[in-house]
Amino acid sequence: MAGEAPSSQLRLALVTDAWSPQVNGVVRTLQTTVERLRAHGGDVLVISPDRFPSLPCPTYPEIRLALTRPGAVGRLIEAHRANAVHIATEGPLGLAARRHCLRVRRTFTTSFHTRFPDYVEARTGIPARFGWTFLSWFHRPARAVLVATPTLAAELAGHGLKQTRIWSRGVDLARFRAGLPAPAAYAGLARPILLNVGRVAVEKNLEAFLSLDVPGSKVVVGDGPALAGLKARFPDALFLGALSGEALARAYAGADLFVFPSRTDTFGLVLVEAMASGLPVAAYPVPGPLDVVADSGAGVLDEDLGAAVIAALRIPRAAALARARDFSWDAAVGQFEAALEDCFGVVPHRRRWLRRGPPAPAAVRQDA
Repeated sequence: MAGEAPSSQLRLALVTDAWSPQVNGVVRTLQTTVERLRAHGGDVLVISPDRFPSLPCPTYPEIRLALTRPGAVGRLIEAHRANAVHIATEGPLGLAARRHCLRVRRTFTTSFHTRFPDYVEARTGIPARFGWTFLSWFHRPARAVLVATPTLAAELAGHGLKQTRIWSRGVDLARFRAGLPAPAAYAGLARPILLNVGRVAVEKNLEAFLSLDVPGSKVVVGDGPALAGLKARFPDALFLGALSGEALARAYAGADLFVFPSRTDTFGLVLVEAMASGLPVAAYPVPGPLDVVADSGAGVLDEDLGAAVIAALRIPRAAALARARDFSWDAAVGQFEAALEDCFGVVPHRRRWLRRGPPAPAAVRQDA
């Protein structure tokens, strides 16, 4: 409820319509956060589509739309005895959780990950303003709306959502690193190898990348509804499909430059993964790249994407590696924990430890 008493143990109900088997930055962020919260002593219940019958989302078949009975999500939240509720997405589960929390006057936070109004406009022509009206309505009652960047916070403030907090992103520097052997598929490709990783869909603006008249070879890693059409239109590009784990890390490390043509991403976790692999970035000067690459010297942002590619090829890999080290999952999860502490009064175990300092060492026995 709105006046929940502070608790010494975090009991979080995380409600999300985005979860495995989806492969994207939102899911990676949520899963990493859940793993680390649990490692820090938190009791986290994930309420995701795998708990319910579901249907594929039109044009996004890997996204499952949960079919829930009225009250099912609320019963899970209450059975968990949650002292914090975070609603990560605006889909059927997010709507059900929002409805329950408002009905019982329970405080909740939300996060804003995806510009779906812009995606819908790109796919259907429906003006984005209608979608933004819905999103503003959805997030308005939240105690805090967590966003990845200051640019996005300013944008949401323009839509009347001023209760934003920064929840940044991180990168696994042990997995994504320079110097890994290139994939066998790169053998014989003309250098430089220009790489893009992500969902192959219209909102990612991949045509802007694939149609560039620049030296080298273009490689796309990812799957999605636009894959077949782009393969037919751009037969000279190499499409590797979806990759994960070591295969994905090698695809990054074996390339020469990361090209990010999207104008709709809120952050672009792939940007950080690319930089951690030693790849400078070429992108448009839009939200996402403006915050992640910024003026770090790790990339070039230009409305002329071809000019950005040519200029970014001159950037040393060391500059990209240095920028990637600014993005820590420990720091990102710490921001999430701080929001839970401020909004719900719960102090996650790790933050209690950080506040008090490490425990004193045990006394050394003198009679050994």
